[in-house]
Amino acid sequence: MKRFADKTVLVTGGSSGIGLAAARAYAAEGARVVITGRDGAALAQAAESIGPQAVALTNDAGSLPAAKALADELAHRGLRLDAVFINAGVAKFASLENADVALWDQIFDTNVKGPYFQLQALLPLLNPGAAIVINGSINAHIGMPDTSIYAASKAALVSLARTLSAELLPRGVRVNVVSPGPVSTPLYNKLGVDAAALDAVAAQIQAQVPLGRFGTPEEIAATVLHLTARESAFIVGTEVIADGGMSQL
Repeated sequence: MKRFADKTVLVTGGSSGIGLAAARAYAAEGARVVITGRDGAALAQAAESIGPQAVALTNDAGSLPAAKALADELAHRGLRLDAVFINAGVAKFASLENADVALWDQIFDTNVKGPYFQLQALLPLLNPGAAIVINGSINAHIGMPDTSIYAASKAALVSLARTLSAELLPRGVRVNVVSPGPVSTPLYNKLGVDAAALDAVAAQIQAQVPLGRFGTPEEIAATVLHLTARESAFIVGTEVIADGGMSQL
């Protein structure tokens, strides 16, 4: 029996990287999967790769009107949710000296405010026993230079998961966080540096991982599925760190 047969799952930021890997894994386990993202063409391509169980909806994770619009669209389609993976986010870095309010607002709008009010909008659509996983980051735990705003946004998500877990338990809803370390995703290609600089950064990061490599989106997706499946019913308000030992050893 497939673990998510007859279940409906929402994956925000599901057109690439960890989100797409999770969406494919959910579909392989029998779920109907709703994916969101800002790029309609990329979403359509992702949905085709997932299969007939996929529903692709264009949505801006940092927009409060979009959060309500997504919930309204799901309700209009008669969809209720058994699992939610809040994956959409932005990673941009700047030193304290060079950071500005625009960068702060962009990161916190997309990584914190958007997820919070998206979950608020989705509350009426969550089935009893539903599980939520929020995508965090080990940057919330390590002092990597130039990541202060990004790291703070991810630390906020860890805190939210704990408090929302306590608040939503009477509804039968669990909330947990998966915090990846370095993972080979298109995110690294969006950092605004040339290929040589990107390779140098990747080599420097990889040297800090005890396993000696980057993780794969599929490895993180497997943890996401576990945290939303029945076998993890006793895991509540927890952060699972999947970083190849980078922050642990």
